[in-house]
Amino acid sequence: MIDNSELTKNQKVVLSALTNSEKPLSAYEILEFNHVRDKGIKAPLTVYRALEKLITFGLVHRIESLNAFIACDSAPHIEPAGFIICNNCKNTTELRINDCEDHLTRGAREIDFHVEKVRVEVTGQCDSCRKSA
Repeated sequence: MIDNSELTKNQKVVLSALTNSEKPLSAYEILEFNHVRDKGIKAPLTVYRALEKLITFGLVHRIESLNAFIACDSAPHIEPAGFIICNNCKNTTELRINDCEDHLTRGAREIDFHVEKVRVEVTGQCDSCRKSA
């Protein structure tokens, strides 16, 4: 388990932006979020480097369908995570997907397919957006 004191300054700034955001953010959105540039991060490449390490540490997840990143809600963890994403407001909820991952990898093994990673992203409308429509 990684301690916050072990993170670099840039990693702390990027993690703080994601933690304080109400939705997943792209690297470019992170740069514009909450004065990140004023804290010394000037380029997307710097953000991507920090994100890469934060993902490795289990503190951040990449949301493939949005090409964005979100702070882990119970970091760090080694269990697989899936996401429920509202198409309208982009509100994203992290879910544990152990049973789903087991089911998918078992099916893959049955057809002699080697699974490298399981990603589960479920999209739809959250209750708030559905009620306001």
